[in-house]
Amino acid sequence: MEQLIPIPTLHLFRTLDELLIELLLSLSPADWQKPTLAMLWSVKDVAAHLLDGNLRGIANLHNYDAPVTGKILSYQDIINHLNQLNAVWVDAMKRVSPKWLIAQLSSTGPQYIQYLTSLDPFSIAKYPVAWAGQEQSYNWFHVAREYTEKWHHQQQIRDAVGKEAPLMLPEIFYPVIATFMCALHIAIKILLPPQGSILKITIDGLPNGSWQLIKTNSCWQLTKSLATRITSAHITIQPEIAWKIFTKAIPPAVAASKSIIAGSKKLADGIFNMVAVMA
Repeated sequence: MEQLIPIPTLHLFRTLDELLIELLLSLSPADWQKPTLAMLWSVKDVAAHLLDGNLRGIANLHNYDAPVTGKILSYQDIINHLNQLNAVWVDAMKRVSPKWLIAQLSSTGPQYIQYLTSLDPFSIAKYPVAWAGQEQSYNWFHVAREYTEKWHHQQQIRDAVGKEAPLMLPEIFYPVIATFMCALHIAIKILLPPQGSILKITIDGLPNGSWQLIKTNSCWQLTKSLATRITSAHITIQPEIAWKIFTKAIPPAVAASKSIIAGSKKLADGIFNMVAVMA
């Protein structure tokens, strides 16, 4: 019997690409220079970064590994390496036009999807999802991680130019949040409440949008099947705040002030410091 993919996302990449190209074609020259939530990057810089993601995937499709300078011995080494790669690429792309970027994103998008489609969902991925604490990941989770990358960078552009709505549709947004939630146990691993404690997170208005973490002897376990159990803490987060929490786009204190917290505040606080991107 065929295994079911826990968080299906592959079918949504074409939709994301179509929405991205439509968005970029609608931008004015001033829009391309607007600042985004991606630190020091403008709208054009974020679009360039999305192109870089396509090209890295296509390189994998061609069985090509770019050389790595320096040793990668820790999680911070990975972050530093990626930050350097991103910065060099974005800086180089400042010399190209928005029109060229759109053409390249249109051309490389289908090739990138071809790369993702070539992967066996239940084989071990080339790169683990490190922000979820994994040393090995299945390809389906790698694909879901890539979906969140494409989603949140496009959303950064949309936030900057005031055109957010399409990506917040439940069928597009839910897989992003479901993937991000896989980092919850990392965010609160240092908290040691009594065994059986339950932390519940609800994304307000999102269908099937509640997740629970239950404390066992050795770890926190993520589940969606404890709806009738009494929770130790319950956090309700607005969708437009949730994606910003997971991508370090909003200060933890601000996120907490805009959310509803019932029960243990100490238990809830860890959620507002979580990160589901390599940052």
